[in-house]
Amino acid sequence: MRIGILKADGVNPRLQPEFGEYPAMITRVLKRAAEFAANDTLEFLVYDVELGEYPKQLADCDGYIITGSKSSVYDDVPWVHQLLDFVRALDASRTPTVGICFGHQLMAHALGGKAEPAAVGWRVGVHHAQVINTASFMAPYAGAFALLYSHKDQVASLPAGATVLATSDSCPNAMFQIGKHMLGLQGHPEFIKDYSKGLLALRRETLGESLYAAGMASLQENTDEVLVGAWILRFLADARAARRDLAVAGS
Repeated sequence: MRIGILKADGVNPRLQPEFGEYPAMITRVLKRAAEFAANDTLEFLVYDVELGEYPKQLADCDGYIITGSKSSVYDDVPWVHQLLDFVRALDASRTPTVGICFGHQLMAHALGGKAEPAAVGWRVGVHHAQVINTASFMAPYAGAFALLYSHKDQVASLPAGATVLATSDSCPNAMFQIGKHMLGLQGHPEFIKDYSKGLLALRRETLGESLYAAGMASLQENTDEVLVGAWILRFLADARAARRDLAVAGS
């Protein structure tokens, strides 16, 4: 399966030498998860959408993953508008798409929902989500999962036809699905705890001592990034199969 990673930000230069860029983080966790997802060979292509890089045609990849970003989906800048239009094209063509954090918010925002600053402010460290609607790609199944988080915006309302799959503390739309082709996750399955420690340290003054300390303490908890990575791979594979079936039915 060929996965296009839509890179919507760069890692802070102080952290990049140790942890690499976001596409490398995503590639790492999905390769770890592949053995659990019974997936075919994975190939990754990276498109830096901040620089206007996109595939020549949607069919260049079997599916796409939109990374996180320090930007907001409501920022009035050309590259965000272009990415919103691209997401609408992905939706119209039923192309398998997964959004992480900013990507999750962007999919909702592009298709009629709304992303805005969270009332609770920054959410950092480990947070737990409860599955409230089960989907076929959730194998192996878990009724709850924990991921690393780092965001101050979140999805306030979903597009028509979207289904909430999981909800977490102060984040009611922690994971959602649109049709069989779009999946959004507020948490970061690609993050590792040492990277989160680095982010917390960089944002300590912004976060304040109380939130910084709580975020650091939460890193003692277990996380489920490999499980969620397996779900992402199964989702992309199932969405690709559903799209092929739709094409055959329409031919």
